[in-house]
Amino acid sequence: MLPYLHLGHFTIPTFGLMLWLAAVAGAWIMDRSFRREGIKADAVGMVAVALVAGLIGAKIWHVLDTPSEFQMEGWSVLWDRAGFAWYGGLTFGIAALIVQGWRAKLGWLRTLDLASPAAAVGYAVGRIGCLLSGDGDYGIATKLHWPWGMAFPHGIVPTPPGVRVLPTPLYEFGVGLLIGWWLWRRAGKPHAVGMIVGQYLILSGLARFLVEFVRRNPKVLWGMTNAQAASVGSMIVGLALVWWSARRHTAHQALIGEDQSAVGRPA
Repeated sequence: MLPYLHLGHFTIPTFGLMLWLAAVAGAWIMDRSFRREGIKADAVGMVAVALVAGLIGAKIWHVLDTPSEFQMEGWSVLWDRAGFAWYGGLTFGIAALIVQGWRAKLGWLRTLDLASPAAAVGYAVGRIGCLLSGDGDYGIATKLHWPWGMAFPHGIVPTPPGVRVLPTPLYEFGVGLLIGWWLWRRAGKPHAVGMIVGQYLILSGLARFLVEFVRRNPKVLWGMTNAQAASVGSMIVGLALVWWSARRHTAHQALIGEDQSAVGRPA
């Protein structure tokens, strides 16, 4: 746990550093996705715009999710270096990609397909920033003799003295890389448009839903945390996209088959 790096007269927040590395990793993977598909659009620029939009959305979502902080700190909470909600960033980031995909004439679903592996890996790298900074995204307290428990006495949101907690950012890091790897492999094979982003929403939603059981977030709806409720919505949208994409692809293939049969018939 290292919230800040001190280099001479400069102090660098490790969360910000890892956020930058996450953006670099995401931009590189998305650029490789564009190259694999022979697309000449500016992938790096798209990631940069989506990142800025995502940061704004993450902060707004966090403020709405924890109104008590806003009541205590006022507008200054918007400029705090801690307090970013993943689903706010996801929502605003997706909106930014949809607009950019439309402007680049790629189609919004195809753009989201291309961005999905990058989003999964970028999220994974960003979670290391949460671990290093000790920003409160860790899990519930563990028994002292459990070897995988960690303490954050000097974190941005410190743990109480003598308390060890589950390092949930590490869990999300590992799962995020696995999801990114799976989506990258699937995107490199023939697939219906919308299938990759649909799988991304399902897998990332499921991962976040499960990890919330061992995080410290309060229950707000039917015994679920805010993030779990959003995860359920993510999985539902993902399942709908996968079903719609598969059905649309099947109908398209059937239409092509009928056209080819018509060409082969005698006049």
